[in-house]
Amino acid sequence: MPDALIARFAAIVGDRNALRDADLMEAYLNEPRDMFHGRAALVLRPGNVAEVAAIMRLASETRTPIVPQGGNTGLVGGQSPRSPCEVLVSLSRLDRIRDVDPIGRTATVEAGVVLKRIQEAADEADLLFPLSLGSEGSCQIGGNLAANAGGTGVLAYGNTRDLCLGIEAVLASGEVLHGLRRLKKDNRGYDLRNLLIGSEGTLGIITAAVLKLFPKPAGREVAYVGLASPDAALTLLQAAERRAGSQLTAFELIPRLGLEFTLRHTIGSRDPLETPHPWYVLMEVSSGRSQGDARETLEGILESGFENHVVADAAIAKSLAEANAFWIMREELSWAQKPEGGSIKHDVSIPVACIPEFLAAADKAVLEAIPQARVIAFGHLGDGNIHYNVSQPVGADKDAFLARWHEISELVHGIVRDLDGSFSAEHGIGQLKRDELARTKEGVEIDLMRRLKAAFDPDNILNPGKLV
Repeated sequence: MPDALIARFAAIVGDRNALRDADLMEAYLNEPRDMFHGRAALVLRPGNVAEVAAIMRLASETRTPIVPQGGNTGLVGGQSPRSPCEVLVSLSRLDRIRDVDPIGRTATVEAGVVLKRIQEAADEADLLFPLSLGSEGSCQIGGNLAANAGGTGVLAYGNTRDLCLGIEAVLASGEVLHGLRRLKKDNRGYDLRNLLIGSEGTLGIITAAVLKLFPKPAGREVAYVGLASPDAALTLLQAAERRAGSQLTAFELIPRLGLEFTLRHTIGSRDPLETPHPWYVLMEVSSGRSQGDARETLEGILESGFENHVVADAAIAKSLAEANAFWIMREELSWAQKPEGGSIKHDVSIPVACIPEFLAAADKAVLEAIPQARVIAFGHLGDGNIHYNVSQPVGADKDAFLARWHEISELVHGIVRDLDGSFSAEHGIGQLKRDELARTKEGVEIDLMRRLKAAFDPDNILNPGKLV
């Protein structure tokens, strides 16, 4: 990139917020899985929407590719620049919580606000923002919206898309879409907000959003449940949904091997039950009435499970600290796989009734290909999202194992397709899955996606090479 053009971009945000030194840029160019090592001409850190718009006007004039980035926690390379001709735009300085409306139950926040801060702001207003992810201490809401993040609360509250009422975004031309509406009903034509959510920065740069807040539960109970099989977990899920209805706020499936990884690598963790079990469910019941009501509902679910020989053992958290400890073991499960060596990861969505069938078929295919592989299949059973991760055999060569990523993914994703599932449940497409999206989407669907991209971004300067 010519020095003169770099200087024009830097002048928009000031030299202090235009990073060109390799050491300063490093944190923005590497991502959590170390799969994509980015390259960029410079990193810009705008402080307001006007600066983002000015960046995009200059980019449009000069046809400079722009890569938006939030907290850099994405797992498919959507936030990683690919070329020294690209400019990375970090939204981290757009970090104001503009408004919390306790009557309308909304929060208007800028894209760079860390998810944990939004949860805390809602809590201070005696409300709840239910989006919860393992990376909530560092991920930013703009990135959550751009990827339509899922998390552990989808069963009761929906994906990030379902938690957003309005969007402010900068388009490829530099125009600003002023859509920060707090209306629950607005039926005036096409829903541009929902086009931008989940578009991974390829249609526009989200700079702010109006989020839905919810009444804070009066009571919450958490249990760790030991089970013999995924079929037993599915039976328990059905019973829990019948008894608890919308009070069932989480239902997470965890294999014994995954728990062992967590116990081995998470300081302060302990086995939640006296004896090991092949599978576990982390279940949460919330009540708008009282703690006693949540307790009674959870105990009723477990008692029925014991009577029907579905539940082998269970422990209800005795305190808030123990409930949080249960959740920490679930949230650390992804990171606990890293010290065990290479891991080939899949983020798939299956019709809930087909999950036991998927797990059996995928295990068979993977273990035939790599007999000593260690399968860690866990996730959000209640909404059908399974993180099907394959850790390398003990003592195996990590690079040789990871070189088989596409081979193993084709096995797993083939079974997903046979069950009418999706190979991308909540992590997005990015670079990692772009070609697979093009291969597997129906012709009309992928063609419409490309036409939308061309309409929003005719010069292909917004996050090129990602998603479509």
